[in-house]
Amino acid sequence: MNESTQQQVFELIAKQAKIEIATIKPESTLKDLGIESLEAIELIFDIEEHFNINFPDQQGANFDSDTAKSLVDAVQKALDDKAAAGEGSK
Repeated sequence: MNESTQQQVFELIAKQAKIEIATIKPESTLKDLGIESLEAIELIFDIEEHFNINFPDQQGANFDSDTAKSLVDAVQKALDDKAAAGEGSK
């Protein structure tokens, strides 16, 4: 896993939840962090914009069970897919 990606995602979560980044653990769920569903949707948009990626629609966040790590993994996968697509189209 890319540490920089995790750091950036955690920073976005902390900003959205208005909490200290140090309180975010990989196993913390969005619900644990006090992020409601509407805020989580905003968080997804922020993440997509920040990383210039798009999450597939079917990958909608599940706020009760999605962890900070699963969000980082989803971002990393989208970045990897984007890189692979970019290399394939040259």
